[in-house]
Amino acid sequence: MAAVKVINHTPFIPRLPKDVPLPPSPADSTSPPPMVKKKTRKNKTKEKEKKVKEGVQGMKRQGEQERGNANEQHENEMPQPEPLKPLTWTSLTDSNSNSHPPIFTKDGSHFFSIVGERIKIHSTLSGKVVSTLPGPQDDGHQDIITSAILGAHNAFQLITASLDGTIKVWDFLEGKLLHTINLEQPIHHVCGHEKIKDYVFVATAKAKKKGSTDGDEQPKSNRSAKALSEESCIILRVSLKPQNPASGAKWHKSSQITPVGKTRYTAGLAVSASGEWLIAVAGHKAYVAQVSALKSGFTKYVSPDALTCLAVHPLEDYFATGDAKGVVRLWYCLNQGRPAVANVEKRSQTSELHWHAHAVSSVAFTTNGAYLLSGGEEAVLVIWQLYSGKKEFVPRVGSPIKSVVVSRGSAAEEEYLLGLADASFAFVSSATLKLSRVFSRIKLDSVTSSAWASSSSATPLAVHSLSSTLVLPSSHPSSLQTYSPSSSMLVAELEVSPSNRVSRQEEKMLEPSRVERVVISPSGEWMATIDRREGAESFRGEIYLKIWWWDKKSAFWILNTRVDRPHGLNKVTSMSFSPSDENWLVTTGEDRNVKTWRIRSTKDKKGNAEVSWTSRSSFGFRLEMPRDSAWSPDGSLLAVALDTSVALYDSISNALHFTIVCSECPRVSSIHFIGHYGQYIAVLGGPNLVVCDIINRSVRWHRRHDHPYVTLVPHPYQDTFATIHHSPSDTTNGLMVYSISSSTPLLSQTLPFGIRNLVWYPAPNRLARSQTFSLVGITHAFGVVLLGHDISIADEASSSTKALQKGQAVPKRSLFEELFGVPALTDVSHNAVSTIDTSLPWKSSETGSVFDAPAYLMPPMESLFEPLINGFLKLRLKENVDEEHQIGIQGVADEMAAEPMDTEEPAFIEMAKVSNDDILDTFIPFFKDIAGLPDYPFHSDTRPVALTLPTTPSSHHAKPAPRTVASQKPNLNASSKKQVSTPSVPAKTGKKRSRHSLA
Repeated sequence: MAAVKVINHTPFIPRLPKDVPLPPSPADSTSPPPMVKKKTRKNKTKEKEKKVKEGVQGMKRQGEQERGNANEQHENEMPQPEPLKPLTWTSLTDSNSNSHPPIFTKDGSHFFSIVGERIKIHSTLSGKVVSTLPGPQDDGHQDIITSAILGAHNAFQLITASLDGTIKVWDFLEGKLLHTINLEQPIHHVCGHEKIKDYVFVATAKAKKKGSTDGDEQPKSNRSAKALSEESCIILRVSLKPQNPASGAKWHKSSQITPVGKTRYTAGLAVSASGEWLIAVAGHKAYVAQVSALKSGFTKYVSPDALTCLAVHPLEDYFATGDAKGVVRLWYCLNQGRPAVANVEKRSQTSELHWHAHAVSSVAFTTNGAYLLSGGEEAVLVIWQLYSGKKEFVPRVGSPIKSVVVSRGSAAEEEYLLGLADASFAFVSSATLKLSRVFSRIKLDSVTSSAWASSSSATPLAVHSLSSTLVLPSSHPSSLQTYSPSSSMLVAELEVSPSNRVSRQEEKMLEPSRVERVVISPSGEWMATIDRREGAESFRGEIYLKIWWWDKKSAFWILNTRVDRPHGLNKVTSMSFSPSDENWLVTTGEDRNVKTWRIRSTKDKKGNAEVSWTSRSSFGFRLEMPRDSAWSPDGSLLAVALDTSVALYDSISNALHFTIVCSECPRVSSIHFIGHYGQYIAVLGGPNLVVCDIINRSVRWHRRHDHPYVTLVPHPYQDTFATIHHSPSDTTNGLMVYSISSSTPLLSQTLPFGIRNLVWYPAPNRLARSQTFSLVGITHAFGVVLLGHDISIADEASSSTKALQKGQAVPKRSLFEELFGVPALTDVSHNAVSTIDTSLPWKSSETGSVFDAPAYLMPPMESLFEPLINGFLKLRLKENVDEEHQIGIQGVADEMAAEPMDTEEPAFIEMAKVSNDDILDTFIPFFKDIAGLPDYPFHSDTRPVALTLPTTPSSHHAKPAPRTVASQKPNLNASSKKQVSTPSVPAKTGKKRSRHSLA
């Protein structure tokens, strides 16, 4: 079929008499007549040329006016939609993560994390945010919080310091601010000790002299690490008592401030275990001062490399540091004699522990001081045994380690909490040295994000309709993560291209394999990804097209097909799934080809069907490079964006229907079908936006913006779409909403962040064909935001301040519970923290295979007993108890030989309703019987003791009812004489109890 080019965009409209412009009115007679020049041949020729030019320009202006009038007339004929309300947004990621290590509460049930100007309180078991500081009634910090510690004399108080120059004391149980101390200087570190009452040590930025200003006066939070390292700090001892507490002001000055000394920018500040020494590390030096003689200043100890972190021993007076070369060094300089001259540099006796290849981010001692933990960029936790120097490793924790904290609670097992660079927390068991649980929302690594931002690759983003989740780039460029906005939880992480987490030669980063594009089919069953790695001198470049299948049972993506170099070594410019039932995939590349892919089904020797993807067709258009592709809503048309035109193909035969030449766009970058029926196509190219009507084969309207457009997202059901364009500021973007009826935007607003990629997000509990918008995007800072009307997402970051419960979240097991299990002794307090049993019922066919595993690999019996019994026994209904009891009396009364039966005793008793005193009173005679104590007669001819448990729970303070133990002699003539007895039938009572019977 021949191509049809649409050149005349606007249909011709004949001129009416009323549209003919009138001649200009004559000049006023009162005005002086103009001077008449003598006409020459030259002047006559110039006048003719001038008249011709004016006539041509007048025709052009008249044609443009007629086109504008025609467009306005056509726009006025169509119904104009109402203006939209401005879009609101909420961030799904934390605005700023802090490198300061988390802080555990004294009992270890909760831990605090610093996020920008707020403090989040997490549950140690679940990792969920249970409260935040400050609350709505308190004034929080006005700048980033840099450090936080627990109160030395009150474990329920939290002390925070910020770059705004204030120290705040919080009661985190009630979530209230107690008081504020203002130092009027940015604070970088704070520390305290239980022997130093009502005082803390802080490291503040040195105040600059008047008249000395920076070339770029930026806030402290926006300065680079290099600029901060060149700053100097002053160490102060600050009293937490206000100078005038009765004034009623929002903040107070400290009653006493004592300067200790000046250092470079501090990387750590701490007080020794005895409380006699103050240690600060900064630059290449460790600064040590005696707390009892602070006026003497610091003694400096030189390190060969720049120090990055500090940890003091919990029992002895020495400390450990990590440096930029990966060396962990132990310093034994606190007990040395002080020099006669203050502020001198000395050498100290040290010991080195070296494994890390890059800088050490954090060091920490265990509670007993026998081990030292260290972590860094390698994403490996190293456990050093200080006595022998041996080491153990916990590798591949998921991301570079920024902080290491030891849980010092009274729990049975000590745990190590790792703060990772991707804003997630990982717990490591000290017994198994394995990751026990990881808590994270959206994994974002600032280092990886900056490297990704510098590259020219696109940012992948897609929405999975079956699970209502987002597919986002993870902390490593070769992986994708799945996040659920409704539950604010990270669902899974998919490693698209297996690669090393740390690949760096000295300071030069090796280029990793990056996931550049990801699309998901409208059915949600298939996902296609493009991952690519640039070639170098030592290896060739790689590019793969991978198609994944969604497994509903495991709720995870499984790799189905991999295509090596789908467009050679050239980049893939676009990729999209067909919305029809055929499930076709189209890709366009810089090799100037458009390729389609289809599903192929084959059968193996056993008759099982195997599904894979294969190439369907490949074509091009006049050696022009395809830059984008889009399917019509019904899947019948395929639109391909070329250099200056849009080509529309038949999806089945690949036959070219026609092309639309967009002369307004010198270079087309992206195309999108608009509306539910797909009658219109929106074309983006630089600062130009063109809307084309494919039925009339004409350009509907064109708009040129002052700044280039970034992306466009059409409304899936309405004839509207949203665009994002650049702004003069790099940190903001403009958002506009258009309708196909007019080039005048329905909505125009400025976003306080830049957008990298934007897609439609189907908001839950909203009408499908509503006119409102619901979008999700990735910002320039690699944050994830939701934009739309009436956004309601359960964001744990905005949790209100709640009062915490005192005590441990999980009671510690006693020795009796360790021997006999928790269900044997169940208190009311245990039921308050009991979790819901989500185990599936057992099947009799599965029982045998479960117990084939080795005993040390099996779970404890207390977790297997109840699911196993519930699989064999089923609960009788209360209505059937009387009927079955009557049938048992009439049918088997003569054949049954048993002891008198008490119907008041149930077959099974819920142990949670039995108090500890009743159980102990029952077990005491049993243990006395086994021990053979004289106060309990022991008979050699007795049967096994039958214990009777109470029927109703008794109070802890009530005196338990007496218990009777029945013992009978065995029947010696049981083998020769059959004994038959009729059971006694007790009278019915008002209580009916359910029983268990064999299934």
